[in-house]
Amino acid sequence: MRPSRHSRSAGRWSPESTSSTWALRTSSGEVNDVPSKRRCGHPVEDDALDLSISVLAHAGSFISQGCARNAQVTDTLEAGDLDLVAALQIAPRAGVRVLADVLGVSTGTVSRRMTRLRDQHGMRVVGQVPWWVAGDATPHHVWISTAPGRTDAVATAIAELDEAQFVATTTGRADVYCILHPARRAAAAALLTATLPSIPGVAHTHSELGLHRYQSGSSWRLDRLGEDRERRLMAHRHGAAPTGPGRLGADEAGIARVLQRDGRASAAEIAREAGMSASTAYRLTQSLLERGLVQPRIEIEPALLGHPLEAVVSLSTSAGTMQEIATALSTHPSARYVSTVAGTSSVIHHGLFRHEDDLSDFLARDLGRHPGVTRFEISIVLRVLMRYWTPRAVPAR
Repeated sequence: MRPSRHSRSAGRWSPESTSSTWALRTSSGEVNDVPSKRRCGHPVEDDALDLSISVLAHAGSFISQGCARNAQVTDTLEAGDLDLVAALQIAPRAGVRVLADVLGVSTGTVSRRMTRLRDQHGMRVVGQVPWWVAGDATPHHVWISTAPGRTDAVATAIAELDEAQFVATTTGRADVYCILHPARRAAAAALLTATLPSIPGVAHTHSELGLHRYQSGSSWRLDRLGEDRERRLMAHRHGAAPTGPGRLGADEAGIARVLQRDGRASAAEIAREAGMSASTAYRLTQSLLERGLVQPRIEIEPALLGHPLEAVVSLSTSAGTMQEIATALSTHPSARYVSTVAGTSSVIHHGLFRHEDDLSDFLARDLGRHPGVTRFEISIVLRVLMRYWTPRAVPAR
């Protein structure tokens, strides 16, 4: 599921005035255009429906401007902020009163910290949806080698594509690594063989087709709250992701779009933007979340959480071991994203690490426990421009 492009004025994106339209094919085959008003996040009344699945706004040159313009990855967050992030990772939709009660602080403290995390550190809550919700295509993992001195320009151009789900500059296997997700299977050929190679500075591309996702950003979390607090927060967590494909009706499609764009919306706001009654908006929203058709997840740069080292490990496996290895790696503490792929690799493991020693242990010990791993290549992430269609304005480390 990908957002539409938005307009920009005088070189600066206006989160309060930008409008967009997004189309989703419904169960009847009809394409519905859902108008939306993008916002950069806002406070939510305590009594409002606290749906936390925010801003999947696509970016253009917003990568270096806009909402996340002041986000700086410097030191790890202080303990209180880390606790709040950990709580939101478990229950991104939890209300301020719930978070305050679980964390043992005042509602004012929670509100101030959430505002600071959003405005100063670029924290967003986004809505993850299954691959099949928006079309029949699956993601393509692409590694790109660039001409000397063109890496940043190429990465920026790729991040402006509607299909760009994740974009980063890297070292190792290639200069740029990205995940591109076209809306339709038939669109992949032109994207990979014409659009990408025509970007100035692209020297070589290598792509692999995503097959099945075993782990995603909605499940990776900090381990710091303890069993009791985690248990209390789990009561406010969304439903598990569906195991098989399904369809969204027209009203559900409209609500999903609102939730992706503004996850802190109340039932009244959803109703107003989707054109339905508040009771219908509330009922359908709860249904989408309980069925796991929208998976709330926190987006904040891992370095702020004490994980400054990010690596994309491409593994080749022996016949018959691919699924077993992907399943095992999906439970590893470092796993932010794990997928099987069709290409020269069999499994992609996108991991977060506290230190180079941790990455070394993962490669030498943890992968060493799996005799089915025959080979691996590593791309070290330098700068992220896009995470799950959410622009990031983070300086290179």
